[in-house]
Amino acid sequence: MKSQMSLRKQLKELFDKQRIGVLSTQKKNRPYASLVAFAVTDDLKSFVFATPRTTRKYSNIMASSRAALLIDNRSNRMSDFRRAMAVTAVGNVRELRKSGKNRLIRLYKEKHSHLEDFIKSPTCAVLCLEAETLHVVDHFQHVVELHLNK
Repeated sequence: MKSQMSLRKQLKELFDKQRIGVLSTQKKNRPYASLVAFAVTDDLKSFVFATPRTTRKYSNIMASSRAALLIDNRSNRMSDFRRAMAVTAVGNVRELRKSGKNRLIRLYKEKHSHLEDFIKSPTCAVLCLEAETLHVVDHFQHVVELHLNK
């Protein structure tokens, strides 16, 4: 059994290495999943991503702020059954105010500098999933829930 500090360090390394996750939203009981580029804060509580306001994911988030973000390190090889790790961050999503002083937007731009023009667009929303729980699955069926304090 890993200590919580060891697990948090492993999760931070996973989140820093991976650039894209799968965002799950819903509207009127209709689930929807989409790929998003993300960045995460050091405390593992805030996951930042961006999307045009014309997308289904944005519309779904405006209808229901509850969402989940799956981040994993699979390689699509048989070894994934023993080695892959998948983490689902569950929480509420809010839109961030665009400002040069916004630390979350700066964090996102540092990880995804190639998307700076995209997020500057007036039609683009920068969003933050404030995670309440991280569901960690590794070694095929080993599951741990990490509850994040507010």
